[in-house]
Amino acid sequence: MDAEARNEVALIGRMAAAAEERILPSGDVLLTWRLVVDRPPPRRPVPDGLRVPVVDTLDCVAWTGTVRRTARAFEAGDVVSVEGALRRRFWRAGAGAASRCEVEVRTARRLRRAQVSR
Repeated sequence: MDAEARNEVALIGRMAAAAEERILPSGDVLLTWRLVVDRPPPRRPVPDGLRVPVVDTLDCVAWTGTVRRTARAFEAGDVVSVEGALRRRFWRAGAGAASRCEVEVRTARRLRRAQVSR
């Protein structure tokens, strides 16, 4: 393979809700949140009656203190930018194991505060 392996994610979207902090059994602190990212409209016409998703909802996680502090200040509806890598995390669940794909965030910043309706 001539090209170097790469795992880079860059997203801009809206916070679905405030981030939640959890302490894992290992003692590590994890901040999680969901980012709602608009999808571009389809390039081809969609047959009548077929529903096309208009957003993607993506799980984001922050392990480092700096990113956790930044993301903790985000509020539902804020438009934020995140950069990181796609990860698949495994853990024990009941009698088996479970996994999920999520964006491990390296940098995060608020681009626009949520619009407050009056």
